[in-house]
Amino acid sequence: MSNTIYFVAGEASGDNHGAALMRSLGELDDHFNFTGRGGPQMQMIAREKFKNWINDAAVLGLWEVIKKYGYFRKQFRETLDEIEESKADAVVLIDYPGFNLRLARALRRRSAKRKIIYYISPQVWAWNRGRIKKMARFLDLMLCIFPFEAELYNKSGLRTEFVGHPMVERLRARKIDIERDPNLIGLFPGSRRREVRKIFPILIETVGELRKQRANLHFEVAAVSEALANEISATLTAAQVKDGLFRVVADETAATMQRASVGIIASGSATLEAAYFRLPYVLIYKVAWPTYLAARLVVNVKYLGMANVLANKEVVPEFIQHRARPNTIAKAALQLINDPVARDEMISEFDRIVAKLGEGGAGEKAARAIVEELGAT
Repeated sequence: MSNTIYFVAGEASGDNHGAALMRSLGELDDHFNFTGRGGPQMQMIAREKFKNWINDAAVLGLWEVIKKYGYFRKQFRETLDEIEESKADAVVLIDYPGFNLRLARALRRRSAKRKIIYYISPQVWAWNRGRIKKMARFLDLMLCIFPFEAELYNKSGLRTEFVGHPMVERLRARKIDIERDPNLIGLFPGSRRREVRKIFPILIETVGELRKQRANLHFEVAAVSEALANEISATLTAAQVKDGLFRVVADETAATMQRASVGIIASGSATLEAAYFRLPYVLIYKVAWPTYLAARLVVNVKYLGMANVLANKEVVPEFIQHRARPNTIAKAALQLINDPVARDEMISEFDRIVAKLGEGGAGEKAARAIVEELGAT
């Protein structure tokens, strides 16, 4: 069996999923050698053979990628060299499609023998379904986290397995026994610095609109790191908001989702997490205009939020780009605060959506599929 596996993850969520996958692989076979690049959690498992590049690699949108083109070109060459130097028998690519799909193609040109496995399949069904057949030429195995993806990929001839969503097991472990505060609104401005800088000012204005109707509301801002929490706190200070109105917490997203009565959430993995924790919410998103216009040209799905995609209808109201106006966001949030029927309907839809994500153990199932694939060499 192959022993050395090179991993590539480029965002915080990929680091979470990659670390869980590494642990499961190590439990199945302690002879695996892990190397590659990702974030601090994966680095902790692989130790000195692993590069933590998340802070530089996790960029948002077309314009931001263009500005860092030289950086990514250099990292791409270095990654190819690292894979060759490590004599990796397999490469596991985790999400991060802009980088990882090109990397997979380049790797296949260099070697027909090395296994190339993709975990957390890229959402090409949203922007270029025709690319699926091309992907089948340079990937050996696709591991999907949504059930409808497996059907799409299998039709192309690419061996595909649905392993379930890795968040299910992780969030199950974070459930707490707590009552919701009817006056607490959870604010989730995103996981990337540029994202937060675009979205959080809108949330501050939205809070002002909400308090015109409900002066007793208070707000908790969930930051994914201490660094982002500090930046958010600095933004609040600069905006001269009332003391005590906002509480900024770091790495407590799951707890905030279980304490709050309603959420306002930036599009991303947090939207499905909120569905899991049965938190009614509205979705917002805003990026640089070049990024938005470029996306409009290629994206061919009705909805941005995965809860809506999985339900194939607008369960959660979406306020994207120019529609992300504080007064309209506040109006939608107030409906969820004031209308128990609307809340219950949304929560019932969430239960049906989450049921589609599997029973947990995605990392273990993915690890077993990888071991089987490597054993076939």
